[in-house]
Amino acid sequence: MSSSSYTAVLFDLDGTIADSAPGIIASLAYTYEQLGRPVPTPAELMKWVGPPILDSFREFMGLDEAGAQAALAIYRPHYIAHGVNDASMFPGVDRVLRAIKAAGLPLSLATSKPEGPATTILESFGIADLFDEITGASADETRSAKADVVEEALRRLRADGADLSAPVLIGDREHDIEGAAEHGVPTILVTWGYGAPAEQAGAVAVVDDADALLTALGLAADRAA
Repeated sequence: MSSSSYTAVLFDLDGTIADSAPGIIASLAYTYEQLGRPVPTPAELMKWVGPPILDSFREFMGLDEAGAQAALAIYRPHYIAHGVNDASMFPGVDRVLRAIKAAGLPLSLATSKPEGPATTILESFGIADLFDEITGASADETRSAKADVVEEALRRLRADGADLSAPVLIGDREHDIEGAAEHGVPTILVTWGYGAPAEQAGAVAVVDDADALLTALGLAADRAA
């Protein structure tokens, strides 16, 4: 029996489970090149990692909807062919996920990355089977905003019969906090991801490592047992 005060857990992917920035940045650089634009530095491209990609094409490239879709058509095949495999799991995350599973807490991914490449990453880490649901952006990106992904993750868990009286999201960026808050879901923010300190406002807890995350989830005692 879990000692956690939470009844279900949603987990972001990029910057929370996976250090996926190298593959994303390489595919973004390729997209800039194909569009004939100067390629920003890797440090400048870090702000793209996490938020919905179409939003970033509009905000950071200044593209209209048609232009964003055209850029996506360049980015996505390159990312699936090359970038998706250039990711590593942050230390201790698998231990946290296994503790959640062992505690019997329903668990869903909640990422703005499309579900196909998200599943590929989880499978490459050997942790896909720990999730009751793998929820991400739809293939056409019509569902990509964090609030929409959280809504879909909750819908799927509810259909599974999960207790959603006290869910929590684990994320690393302010859009995780904001998207979850639209559905009354609190966020525990991890500092090993891509968010700046200013993005921590609104989180119910901020943790620096896997042990601190287990404590914030109320699973440290379960793990010790």
